[in-house]
Amino acid sequence: MYYTIETQDKETNARAGILHTERGDIHTPIFMPVGTLGTVKGIHFKELREDVNAEIILGNTYHLYLRPGLEVLEEAGGVHKFNGWDRPMLTDSGGFQVFSLAENRKLTEEGATFRSHIDGSKHLFTPENVMDIQRIIGADIMMAFDECPPGDALYDYAKKSLDLTERWLDRCVKRFDETQPKYGYEQQLFPIVQGCTYKDLRIRSAENIAKLDRAGNAIGGLAVGEPAEVMYEMISVVNEILPKSKPRYLMGVGTPENILEAIALGVDMFDCVMPTRNGRNGMIFTSEGSINIKNKKWEKDFSPLDPDGTSFVDSAYSKAYVRHLIKANEMLGAQICSQHNIAFYLWLVREARTHINNGNFNLWKNEMVKKLGVRL
Repeated sequence: MYYTIETQDKETNARAGILHTERGDIHTPIFMPVGTLGTVKGIHFKELREDVNAEIILGNTYHLYLRPGLEVLEEAGGVHKFNGWDRPMLTDSGGFQVFSLAENRKLTEEGATFRSHIDGSKHLFTPENVMDIQRIIGADIMMAFDECPPGDALYDYAKKSLDLTERWLDRCVKRFDETQPKYGYEQQLFPIVQGCTYKDLRIRSAENIAKLDRAGNAIGGLAVGEPAEVMYEMISVVNEILPKSKPRYLMGVGTPENILEAIALGVDMFDCVMPTRNGRNGMIFTSEGSINIKNKKWEKDFSPLDPDGTSFVDSAYSKAYVRHLIKANEMLGAQICSQHNIAFYLWLVREARTHINNGNFNLWKNEMVKKLGVRL
């Protein structure tokens, strides 16, 4: 796995590149649809491959560990054989999910003890077994096990959290380096920069991670309640330190505007549940702004979902029809909105890539950000 930068924008830190993997090339900037349980909710892999051309998707270690479980995944030959997805997959280490179980988990130096949200059973995640679990899952890109503190954490808590995360990272790296992939495909480990909204902690974390010289690096713990301006400041600080020759992955971010601004700051990879989660609830992202399709104003609007006349799914689906489906709680409505939103997010990052290559990214980005913030 290695990264090639094709074009560096002259006005911003945006860049267009290719992350080369054994399962295929990933053209950056890239958005990665979230497939928590080994599936992107409501979307067939055929649609992901042929209709929206997703080059990589996510899975989640915590959820896949609990269901279907490691025994099933290992006997199947890994998640790719289990679910039939033949392109790259990245697994989040489960840290965010474990730490969101605030009342049902306990942190120690050893790791995190937690109770399953499914049946209340008790489990322990350590840096070592999280590496082993991701080896068994068979992800192409594995994430380090970290603590994700709340966005409003006080400095003392944030520092102690980062201390623990860095000790855990050392153990993740050691375990990763002394083990091998199980299914004949290369796997790589991405460390995660933490440090809340404190500049000195972010600098320290980024400097330590840069020294590890891994195939890529991630930025975590943002878009968790802090103002967008603070998030952008932390991204800028971190990207001045993380190696320019490696892809940078901003975890769990975010809105279309967030993504464009982060691309301008030098981020290459993104994931977020918004396209599918918001889509299931009737929110549609378009090239002219966002739509709440439940609103009565769309009841007799027979135009395609995107207001410029281009729909990111079958243009036969009008706003009025999709509104009817959502209001009637028809499953197809959630599917159409989810697929449309994923297609839109992928269109957006590909447009960004095109404009980076054409040398007019900053002008285009500034115009798009104004449009994307509008509620239609």
